[in-house]
Amino acid sequence: MKRVVIHTDGACKGNPGPGGYGVVMVCGRHRLELSKGFTRTTNNRMELLATIVALETLKEPCEIELLSDSRYVIDAMTKNWVKGWKAKGWRTASNGPVKNQDLWLRLSTAAEIHKVTWKWLRGHAGHKENERCDVLAVTAATGRGLLVDAGFDG
Repeated sequence: MKRVVIHTDGACKGNPGPGGYGVVMVCGRHRLELSKGFTRTTNNRMELLATIVALETLKEPCEIELLSDSRYVIDAMTKNWVKGWKAKGWRTASNGPVKNQDLWLRLSTAAEIHKVTWKWLRGHAGHKENERCDVLAVTAATGRGLLVDAGFDG
């Protein structure tokens, strides 16, 4: 099984507002950077989408170390929030609808085939690859040719 280290970040100018994601994937001596920007979205959606795109890019099951500065993503995956939401019909502990359900479903599916170790790291703390992801995300959010985030309902 190939070992892949993935770094992800999302950015949003206003929340909601124009947003983007950045991904750095490293497998051995191979490196891939991914980013896209959207006209109107949220930071949490971009954090999720970065992770989803990274996992969906892989062509075969891999052993993954995924690093993100998003507690929202990391906690949901490591504290079994997603499993709980699914079991409760996509309702939160307070019985409200789970936000970003479309992306949580995609992330669940994308992560299933891999062996993922989810790791949180402090953002803007000088971590080289996290800083690169931030640059990619911000550049995408402020660039031309922004896409529509079809799942954003705000």
